[in-house]
Amino acid sequence: MRVLLMTFLLTLLAFAASLLLGILGLVIAGRLRGFHPNMTMAYRYVALPVAVGVGAVVFVSACVMEIRQYRQTKALAEIERISG
Repeated sequence: MRVLLMTFLLTLLAFAASLLLGILGLVIAGRLRGFHPNMTMAYRYVALPVAVGVGAVVFVSACVMEIRQYRQTKALAEIERISG
């Protein structure tokens, strides 16, 4: 459950940040080239691919961290059982 929650929140944060940067980039490019930018491009070609990529990386990283935590807890419990 923690993995899914962390993945969702960080993916949402990455989507929002990349959307902001995508919109700013389109506005700046529109001003420099003298055209009205199509803002849907910021969603389709910037924010969504970045969010999917970040979501995949966060999911794998969170799974690795949870497995590592589980193994460490299990090993410490075994050490405590043997010594006590």
